[in-house]
Amino acid sequence: MIEEKIYQLLEAAAGTDHIYREEPMKNHTTFRIGGNAEVFAAPDSADGVERVLQICREENIPCTVIGNGSNLLVGDRGVCGVVLQIYRNYASIRIEGTDLYVQAGALLGQTAAAAAREGLTGLEFASGIPGTIGGAAAMNAGAYGGEMKDVLVWVKAIDRDGYVRQYAAAELELGYRTSRIQKEALVVLEVKLTLQQGDPVKIRERMEELKEQRVAKQPLEYPSAGSTFKRPEGYFAGKLIMDAGLRGFSVGDAQVSEKHCGFVINRGNATAADVMALVSQVQTIVEEKFGVQLELEVRRIGTFE
Repeated sequence: MIEEKIYQLLEAAAGTDHIYREEPMKNHTTFRIGGNAEVFAAPDSADGVERVLQICREENIPCTVIGNGSNLLVGDRGVCGVVLQIYRNYASIRIEGTDLYVQAGALLGQTAAAAAREGLTGLEFASGIPGTIGGAAAMNAGAYGGEMKDVLVWVKAIDRDGYVRQYAAAELELGYRTSRIQKEALVVLEVKLTLQQGDPVKIRERMEELKEQRVAKQPLEYPSAGSTFKRPEGYFAGKLIMDAGLRGFSVGDAQVSEKHCGFVINRGNATAADVMALVSQVQTIVEEKFGVQLELEVRRIGTFE
């Protein structure tokens, strides 16, 4: 339980309009699942983010950093301590020539659209990924043959000791859905991307083409956290699940999408317990049938049953 005097310090750091007690986390994830955050803070400046982190560090309060909650499953019993959201309150995009300077809370789609308006190519792959640029850098997000490491120059981030450092892309150990940012729990504040001049018409056409593919193949009509499992080497998770006869398999309101078996969807009132029970059964059956272990791509936070 966070004491009142500590809450007042957090309130001063984040701003009175940017902090809440017992905030339902289902309102802050694309899965629409999860219990309450004990304290939810969404500062609108780098200084605010630094101060919230500092208070949590000094007072030994757990602090969980999130973006827009697009790759997140929150436990039904909520999240103790502080949930620090870096999203729409901290999301400016500045373009200088072929370079983009983007605050961590900006959405990938917004960033790709801003680049397209300037006739800059290289970020089309990201136009339909629902995450923030900070989260995308942390997990080296990618799709349709492109990855963040292809365009990332540097990341400005806060380390575990509270120092703000600039990390060159080469220092970040960017791999398949992993990076040093995740391993060292760095908190991204800003990124620099470098793109190339391109044909604005072709850029828009490519983005529209990718959008059509997503709409046709992905269950965007239901809440989800995107691709549930990482791609096993040499396989596709969705095909393994489909071939295991699990299309439409459900636990409560959590269901393997009939449209794309790589997605677990929330058909209305799914709980985190439903999702994890379904995930566990899918993993067991796929391993029994094909000898392949499916690893979760979705990040889990909070307390589960």
